[in-house]
Order: sequence, then C-alpha cells, then structure tokens
Amino acid sequence: MPIIEMHLLAGRSVEKKRKAVAAMTAALVDTLEVRPDQVRILITEHNDEQFAVGGQMVGQRNETT
Repeated sequence: MPIIEMHLLAGRSVEKKRKAVAAMTAALVDTLEVRPDQVRILITEHNDEQFAVGGQMVGQRNETT
C-alpha cells in the first residue's frame, strides 16, 4: 500500500487539493498497479512561519519581495 506524505503552505483551495489527490492516486494506480483504495495520502499544511527556503522563513521572504 503506497503512502504519500505531502507538505504544503496553507492557502490552497479544497478543490486544488482534491485535484492533486486524484491525480496522484491515478498515477500510482497506473505505475504501481495498485487499486485506488490502497493509496493513502496525508496532507500537512504549514503557515509561512513554519516553512523555510534558503535559510529564511517564507514569511521573511515575502516581506522583502
């Protein structure tokens, strides 16, 4: 049973997350030859002060742009 763990910055719509989950599930069904009900996907959302890129919190990066 494949398990995907996805970390995202908060703010994406439920519709976009549902589309992503459907697309990832379809890709695993096709490539790994598993049933859709065997695919598990965990989504964890983080705010911009819980996510860093290049040594800076995303909130800091957004302040300077």
